[in-house]
Amino acid sequence: MDLPPFAVVDVETSGLSSRRHRVLSIGVVTVDADGALLDRWSTLVKLRWPLQRVGPTDIHGITRRMLSSAPRLDESLDVLGAQLDGKIFTAHNAAFDAAFLDRATRRRPPTDRVRTGLRPSLCTLGMSRRLDPDRRLSHRLGDVCARYDVELVRPHDALGDATATAHLLPHLLRAHGISEVGQLEPFYVDPTAR
Repeated sequence: MDLPPFAVVDVETSGLSSRRHRVLSIGVVTVDADGALLDRWSTLVKLRWPLQRVGPTDIHGITRRMLSSAPRLDESLDVLGAQLDGKIFTAHNAAFDAAFLDRATRRRPPTDRVRTGLRPSLCTLGMSRRLDPDRRLSHRLGDVCARYDVELVRPHDALGDATATAHLLPHLLRAHGISEVGQLEPFYVDPTAR
């Protein structure tokens, strides 16, 4: 296959609105088109204010105490920029993950932004839905993983979800017969379009 590496990303957040809520955790798993692991990285992200809400702890398991010694968002975005360099940003529901990261980078000076790595963003959710035009199946990450016999070890953990999506990606590429970059075009989303 003539495809560059994929940086498969997942973020855990304090809520569902990229305008009101914040990134709490970032996970990136870099794989090639066959799913071979090239790299993995994750981080928790320090809250901007000590009493800032962490949102649904019962879902993502992240507490304020866990974030107290985490790197600041700017530091995490610097590492993320390096993780994305030269790779295809990929996520399950990429519009969600990329929108949060895009919004976070807008607070930085233009020369420090990682936004170029976020656009366009390859969406495995869109790839899965395209295989089910009548929408008879669920396309939630756990359900798609189950269909392809991909283990989802820690749902709603950034690195766990990124890992499962990275294992799912080769199945979706094969199902769509994708072997070169141009064939990915229908599955890109723009995080700024939300």
